[in-house]
Amino acid sequence: MLLLGIDLGTSSIKVSVVDAATNTKIVSTSFPESEAAILSAKVGWAEQDPLTWWSDTKEAIKKAHQSGLYNPKDIGAIGIAYQMHGLVVVDKAHKPLRNAIIWCDSRAVELGNEAFSQLKEQAFLGAHLNSPGNFTASKLAWVKQYEPELYEQIYKFMLPGDYLSMCFTGEINSNVSSISEGILWNFEKHQLSESLLNHYGIHADLVPQLLPVFSTYGKILPRVADELGFSSDVVVSFKAGDQPNNALSLNVFEPGEVAATAGTSGVIYAVTDKLVYDKQSRVNTFAHVNYQDNNPNLGVLLCINGTGIQNSWLKKITAMGYDYPQINERAAAVPIGSEGVQILPFGNGAERMLLNKTVHAHIENLDFVRHDAAHLWRAAQEGIAFAFRYGLDIMRENGIQPAIIRAGHANLFLSPVFQQSFAGATGVGVELYDNDGSVGAALGAGLGAGIYRNRSEAFSGLKKHVTIEPTDVERYHELYGKWKKSLEYKLSKNK
Repeated sequence: MLLLGIDLGTSSIKVSVVDAATNTKIVSTSFPESEAAILSAKVGWAEQDPLTWWSDTKEAIKKAHQSGLYNPKDIGAIGIAYQMHGLVVVDKAHKPLRNAIIWCDSRAVELGNEAFSQLKEQAFLGAHLNSPGNFTASKLAWVKQYEPELYEQIYKFMLPGDYLSMCFTGEINSNVSSISEGILWNFEKHQLSESLLNHYGIHADLVPQLLPVFSTYGKILPRVADELGFSSDVVVSFKAGDQPNNALSLNVFEPGEVAATAGTSGVIYAVTDKLVYDKQSRVNTFAHVNYQDNNPNLGVLLCINGTGIQNSWLKKITAMGYDYPQINERAAAVPIGSEGVQILPFGNGAERMLLNKTVHAHIENLDFVRHDAAHLWRAAQEGIAFAFRYGLDIMRENGIQPAIIRAGHANLFLSPVFQQSFAGATGVGVELYDNDGSVGAALGAGLGAGIYRNRSEAFSGLKKHVTIEPTDVERYHELYGKWKKSLEYKLSKNK
């Protein structure tokens, strides 16, 4: 039996095919070849076309088939990971009514702040563990307020992974982990949030049917099976946001275990069994993939919008002709501290850990005689590591004290400069594993379809690549202090 994992990212769709008998990856591919566009008609807006997600997913699968390394008919189950907090709305014919409003879109911030202010007296934070912010429910409220004619046509709203699952199966459904991303789950009552739905005037009929995370969400449509060369018995049996799924891919399920990722955005994700919330909602708590009413495992999530996207922007602007390994090699030749160059990596919309403020990215202390592009490249990676440290300190205020952090050996964690900066700045060791989100989604599909009897079977093939121990901690602490002062100054000017 083969398993197909799909990771619906911001930049591309990645797919992996895994042999369930050996837990080994057969092939991974992605599409498109270049980074997918983010549509931004106004400042703070970020949208993508769901139809493009579906066409790109099919192209990525066909590209995997072209490897000739497996028989597509042997694929038995599909798992889907997806960019979190997005909004897709469809009519009764299951057609998208507008572009998806994606995770880094800031248009609903004020609506969410207003809702939080009014609902505070109802102990909203204690029950929902988050403010409404610019999460999915607030994005839907924005559509209701500013696009009322379109809103009246909505049959169901979905998270991005729910939409992709619908394209495969024709079924519209979700799960508690996913719906909690939209701040639509009341953790005290173990039910949909009546208070937020009522506040926004959103009818509960618009919410998809909720199923367990590891579940049969539907059997593949015959026309889709024919187009992609699958058996008609293939099921979608797992879906989760990219960060809960990243934790799953690293076998992070139990309280005290912590995962991190540094792709387009950066995340630290810690599992707890306590109803943890930050009073200012700078970090967020959602239902983890193994959440149950009687086993309430939660994921406390720190998100930084501007990590890999800053690195790729800087590469595009300053590193024509260089690939990432060459950039990392040149950055490593620059001393720790980038000889004074300092970068704040917040150029991708409002940052939740900064109280939903838009600080923008800043490059400081440039000396045209002393500094060159390599200084910028190192300063960018150090600045991202310091942003992680800033967020981790917020998590520590809320009782999260990681002894070790697991991450995939991918994206920024491929860079020795970033590895050392992250461990040195946070003071926490990092275990890097040869795994990624699409492989994790495939393993999740195996669990959901009952192909694996338990997690031990599913993750028996997980291999640790290396452990990065913290070094130069005092030096990184000193540099972080200077970086933090610069950030606090910018925040003071942005009241």
